[in-house]
Amino acid sequence: MRVLIVDGANVVGSRPNGWWRDRPGAAKRLHESIGAVDLGYDQVVLVLEGDAKRGQQVGEDGAVHTVHASGSGDDAIVEQVRTRNADGDTVVVVTADRQLRERVEAAGGSSVGPSWLLAQTS
Repeated sequence: MRVLIVDGANVVGSRPNGWWRDRPGAAKRLHESIGAVDLGYDQVVLVLEGDAKRGQQVGEDGAVHTVHASGSGDDAIVEQVRTRNADGDTVVVVTADRQLRERVEAAGGSSVGPSWLLAQTS
């Protein structure tokens, strides 16, 4: 299975559009935008952390599966990559965070930047 994991905080933070005034609203808008298009993956996982978790419930909602990080969003993403890679899935993470990209690669995944995702959803 091909799995796309979205670093919600990093993607939302890649645009200076006032998201910091309404983190839950920004998370909800991101969820809606990625759920509205076919990204070419069997499953899309949106990882939310902190205050953004109030913007979207955990679980399946249409084409998007939302996960709430209990602590660090990066740690939750790496754990998702490890688990899915162990299951034989091909995993791609959307993030611009250089350290997270290195951790994702070490866990068996690959990554693309937020601009790729934002171009798909615009």
